[in-house]
Amino acid sequence: MTSVTKFVWLGVVALGGIFFAGKVLVPHDVQEAQEAPKVVAEPSMPAFVRSLEDTRPDGDVKMAAAGVLMVDADLPRLFDYYLSAYGEKSLEAIRAEIEAELERRLQPVAAAEAKRILARYLDYKRALLELESHPQLVGGTMETIRTHLDAKHQVRARFFSEEEAHAMFGFDDDYDRDAVARLEIHQGKALSAAQKQGRLAALDATLSPAMREARDAPLKVARLEELAKTMRTQGSSEDDIYRMRAAAFSPEAAARLAEVDRSETAWKNRVAAYLAERNTLISNNATLAEANRHAALQQLLEARFTADERKRIAAYE
Repeated sequence: MTSVTKFVWLGVVALGGIFFAGKVLVPHDVQEAQEAPKVVAEPSMPAFVRSLEDTRPDGDVKMAAAGVLMVDADLPRLFDYYLSAYGEKSLEAIRAEIEAELERRLQPVAAAEAKRILARYLDYKRALLELESHPQLVGGTMETIRTHLDAKHQVRARFFSEEEAHAMFGFDDDYDRDAVARLEIHQGKALSAAQKQGRLAALDATLSPAMREARDAPLKVARLEELAKTMRTQGSSEDDIYRMRAAAFSPEAAARLAEVDRSETAWKNRVAAYLAERNTLISNNATLAEANRHAALQQLLEARFTADERKRIAAYE
């Protein structure tokens, strides 16, 4: 399972990026997933799912004085770390694991408050998923993009106070505003190339170090993955690619990306084998009654994939 695949549920429900004209505005949490330099886990820490092996949960959730929960961006990061396992685990199992992690990290009062925020966070994700079905939010015009952002903020206000929203999502909001401003400059037909360059440079000058790093990270990852593809076509070994990634990120991140590659290859091989079996079954049973053929196909599907994996297979059939 790739880091992108792993975030399918998360990305859709959280609007994990506003897609338009072949570009994507990547908020902080999804950017971290793409960069993939997760912290290496302690050897004794069991992995929640296979794709999270050798990692430790994101989000340094913490308490203020007197054991009161500190609400900040680390809460959604922790939630999203576990939500990235959707497809390998059910949502119910993921929620139970997040609650257990909160109990491990926090004192009872703070843990209880964090669980209440988690419940609202999941409702917020579901509401955003419903938002995606609105036709007026589809498209790449500036008006549509701004409408999309405004609608997301309106939905958020149903679940979180203004203070909570700023604490948890303020960075992502700043990222979105910066990205929209840049898109508006790029689409400005009345601006010359020099004027566009000047306005973009002015935006660059106002970026905080954290914002600059977040904006540049996806481009860095994309460039390195293109380099990895080129290296493979030129005959480089996986060890060569590991060393390249380790130099760019860290040995731990390089190992994580190598495991993502292996998992993706294994998944593709399983899907290819299943599709070949499926096609053979259909060809050999062309005269079989529709209901019987459907039952045979379902039996094959259930024999080759788990219940959570079967949710992903429809995209390949």
